[in-house]
Amino acid sequence: MQKEETTWYASWFDTPYYHILYKDRGYDEAEAFMKHLVEFLNLPENGTILDLACGKGRHSVFLNKMGYDVTGVDLSPNSIEFASQFANDSLQFEVHDMCKPYPKQFDAVFNLFTSFGYFEHEEDNLRTIKSIKTELNEQGFGVIDFLNADFIIDNLVEEEIKEVDDIIFRLHRYVKDGFIYKDIRFEANGRNHHYTEKVKALTLKDFESYFTTAGIDLLAIFGDYSLGKFNRKTSNRLIMIFK
Repeated sequence: MQKEETTWYASWFDTPYYHILYKDRGYDEAEAFMKHLVEFLNLPENGTILDLACGKGRHSVFLNKMGYDVTGVDLSPNSIEFASQFANDSLQFEVHDMCKPYPKQFDAVFNLFTSFGYFEHEEDNLRTIKSIKTELNEQGFGVIDFLNADFIIDNLVEEEIKEVDDIIFRLHRYVKDGFIYKDIRFEANGRNHHYTEKVKALTLKDFESYFTTAGIDLLAIFGDYSLGKFNRKTSNRLIMIFK
């Protein structure tokens, strides 16, 4: 049985199986979301964007095709190696820990699709927020797109089986000690694999506390990728615009 040996995100995100399991994510919806987002923010033409925790760079590439100068950073060397094939004069990728300030300022910093709340230590969440603040130029906007923990917990699907590319993934979800867990078990290449995703069940109140401590102003809150109004009980997303 293969079990992650380091932090869960460092090991799981670096496997090809992570990308197989989530290959059918709604990219049309994600691209529509980014269009809504840049229109709402009224970013300058050829503006600069930091895509924080960019994964394999799909959304960085899309933002770059929209005309923006994009820097994609991620903790996963494998993901950055893959994304780097798309690099050009206005699109670059780099391995970087989002807890630490990136040494450049941008018109916008995007942390999209629940790429937050992974850390074991609470102070790392605040460190990341503070880092985003230093990465924004005077006119810049920060965006965190997180799950709505209240909605997720109320509607938790505890057991699920998904077959993707002839691999049967057995998923078990549960809540423990303030975290939302997803156990993932499957057999591939003659071996049994086991990984666990773990995301802190952060609420709007938690983020408001981070922002207050970091000296950040929360400007707008949305509850879906069409930028609809946020409702704690019915929205599936918690999208926050700040500076």
